[in-house]
Amino acid sequence: LLISPDLFRELWKPFYRKINDWVHRNTSWKTFYHSCGSVVDLLDDFVDMGADVLNPVQVSARGMDPEFLKERYGEKLVFWGGGVDTQHTLPFGSPEDVAREVREHVRTFGRGGGFVFNAVHNIQANVSVENLLAMFRAFEECRTAVPEA
Repeated sequence: LLISPDLFRELWKPFYRKINDWVHRNTSWKTFYHSCGSVVDLLDDFVDMGADVLNPVQVSARGMDPEFLKERYGEKLVFWGGGVDTQHTLPFGSPEDVAREVREHVRTFGRGGGFVFNAVHNIQANVSVENLLAMFRAFEECRTAVPEA
């Protein structure tokens, strides 16, 4: 975090709460909160301030374990991202590593809904075509394996 949780709560949370309350009261929109890194210490605050969607879901950051996040916040937040780690697995793993992580994260975050598949963050130029294809193919396999609602 760039600022302490206490400072976030003092300076930013009331501002976001007002915006999110207005949006929810006056529109059918959902609010999207973008914050990179480990935000686990602020997730209760994000929920309390009315955020609907968390992006990115930086699964390699401290405390951002997919199982924990889904268990604790799966009914409260939509997870946008977290499909595959863009700092380790996607650029440096094998295609098999990528496919395995995609399947694990889709299974975890997708359970019961509330997941928008996306890589954790921007895909960098050093990612091999093979790993990109492995990501897309693994997601397609997961997507087609889910029964129609």
